Amino acid sequence: MKTYLFWILLTEAVGGLSAWLTQDGMELYKSQVIKPPLSPPPIVFPIVWGILYALMGIGMARVVLSGRSEERTDAMQAFLLQLAINFTWSIFFFNLRTYGGALIVLAILLALIVWMILRFRRIDRPAALLQIPYVLWVAFAAYLNAGVWALNR
Repeated sequence: MKTYLFWILLTEAVGGLSAWLTQDGMELYKSQVIKPPLSPPPIVFPIVWGILYALMGIGMARVVLSGRSEERTDAMQAFLLQLAINFTWSIFFFNLRTYGGALIVLAILLALIVWMILRFRRIDRPAALLQIPYVLWVAFAAYLNAGVWALNR
């Protein structure tokens, strides 16, 4: 149970810190940025991200509990790297307002999530499957990011 709690809290803390650091940029985004069709209302984002971070943490805990191995080390590295890139996207998008740069970060993040899922799958199939909503949401975020970039040049 401690392992699950640790990884869930870690991922939620990364998301929380990112949101806290970009709160002013998020307010500007809500009020000043032209959004593409299918953009959800602002309340959807913290709810979805809270769930996704929990799923990431649960998946990582399952991998960690699988026992020491080179595959586990690879999976942990993939997880931590994608989490770091996930964190940086908000800064590019909300604080720096470099929507094209943020889209590049999202493309890298998508590739890293797929890499992480493949690494997780070698160790624990349910851990990998728990990441499917994450990769789908980030793909949707890429659509939104691209739309914002196109509409706000």
